[in-house]
Amino acid sequence: MSVYTVVEEHELQEFLSHYTLGELLEYQGISAGIENTNYFVTTSQQRLVLTLFEQHAAGEMGYFLDLMAFLAEHQVPSAHPIADRQGDYLRELNGKPAALVVRLNGRGIETPNLAQCQAIGKTLAELHLAGQSFPGQRANDRGPQWWHQTRKLLLDKLDDAERQLLDEELVYQDSFRLAELPRGVIHADLFRDNALFDGEQLTGIIDFYYACNDVLLYDVAVTANDWCSLDDGALDEEKLQTMLRAYHQSRPFSAAEGQAWPVMLRAAALRFWLSRLKDQHYPREGELTHIKDPGVFRRILQRRKQDSVAIQQCWDQASA
Repeated sequence: MSVYTVVEEHELQEFLSHYTLGELLEYQGISAGIENTNYFVTTSQQRLVLTLFEQHAAGEMGYFLDLMAFLAEHQVPSAHPIADRQGDYLRELNGKPAALVVRLNGRGIETPNLAQCQAIGKTLAELHLAGQSFPGQRANDRGPQWWHQTRKLLLDKLDDAERQLLDEELVYQDSFRLAELPRGVIHADLFRDNALFDGEQLTGIIDFYYACNDVLLYDVAVTANDWCSLDDGALDEEKLQTMLRAYHQSRPFSAAEGQAWPVMLRAAALRFWLSRLKDQHYPREGELTHIKDPGVFRRILQRRKQDSVAIQQCWDQASA
């Protein structure tokens, strides 16, 4: 979440006139995250988050907003979108698709404890289970095809070591066919700043704008790489086992998922290393922007390659 498109007060007031939300009291830009323009908005009736979608066309937004409403209505803690007077979740503001969602209590966390890792593992499993009955379909636009396209874009920006690591990993990932793994709705970006906590209580999951239909285990790997990694990229085995056990108790892992786990951790690390490299070398202009360090996921990818035996042992203990 960032501010790429500036919204003036009179523009926001006109936008809000299409809703039954009372008078605008205050608003401010949000600098965390990287993809969309976001503002906190407070009216006389409600606390909200306004998002202007910088990367998605209006036709793509139905999946995300309908999914958020579906999950909130199926007891998965998430921000319900707000409908306008015509019953629509999506409008336009300053030439961009825009939507309002309920602002949840709580805040993101820097260093999760074991109770918070347990909570996110359990809730991610519940999200995956609830998503099985969601009728929408959307392909993962940051999957293998995107990896290869981004490699071409970045090739002359990388040093020799980076190119070697990237090319070796793409060859490795291309050698696997994972059609037998359970699939469904995934969040695909469940980092610590996309989960809100009040103490040890998970109050909500936010930012569903990478959500899609893909391998469920990949979503677990994305989450684990962020929540359970040490500064050197190695996995914190206690946090990882806590998260995996909590997930497994709600949606038991299959044998095929156990075999694919090291591959998925590397795939998740590759995806975010590539996206951060792209943001670093091809930054977008914005009033408030936040570009994350690609070195974090380079280290994570290197450690996932190095620690494959320990990774499998940790999985076996957690899913026993």
